[in-house]
Amino acid sequence: MIEVLVLSAVQGITEFLPISSSSHLILVSKNLQFESQSLSIDVSLHIGSFFAVLVYFKKDIINFYKNRILFFKILLTSLPVMIIGYVLATTGYIDKLRNIEIIAWTTIIFGLLLYLSDRFKLEKNISNDFNLKSVFFISILQIFSLIPGVSRSGIAITAARLLKFKRVDAAKITFLLSIPILGAVSFFGIKNIISSGSLNFAIINISSILLSFFFSFITIKYFLRYIKEFNLNIFVFYRILLGIVLLYFSYL
Repeated sequence: MIEVLVLSAVQGITEFLPISSSSHLILVSKNLQFESQSLSIDVSLHIGSFFAVLVYFKKDIINFYKNRILFFKILLTSLPVMIIGYVLATTGYIDKLRNIEIIAWTTIIFGLLLYLSDRFKLEKNISNDFNLKSVFFISILQIFSLIPGVSRSGIAITAARLLKFKRVDAAKITFLLSIPILGAVSFFGIKNIISSGSLNFAIINISSILLSFFFSFITIKYFLRYIKEFNLNIFVFYRILLGIVLLYFSYL
């Protein structure tokens, strides 16, 4: 259960920060020799994050009719990464991307891209400027998030900042984009939990969901407060430092 607690904290904190949750889950599990880290646990952790977004943005979701155009654009933006992600998962090719060398390089490269994007002006907001051009651009860049180390939230924030969205609006776009993506993952995960027939399997996965929900909700709340006042440099520096350390150990 200690393993589940640690993995839930890692998932909840890193899912919505631009530092890649999948890479941190892989790295923590390998270095601490966790046995619980598996695809099913990964999925359960993402279910917790999904519920956290739903609860935090419940007003936007409840006012669905008022925001229906926005949510349609969000769904449209999410389709490419969900389709390609499904293909990679069903073919098993996605497992070949889960190695430290790839994580090291993507952590650095997309960290630098995040830094460059955050130099752009703060002009646009989600209410007035999230048009079809924005939808297309963010949806294409978000496909890269399927590679561990890129970060789904990181690449979405990068894309939005390249389009000159304000930091808070870029983050909100990222969080809303996670709803259909994490929703698809959650459907798959809940189906597996119900059909497993194993009480121990169900307990571990339900615990992962609840703990991940807690850490995810706290992260969303305080990350939005942080970027109202500060830029994204701290995450860029962290990514570059982590990438350099990983490169060192990868090529020893």
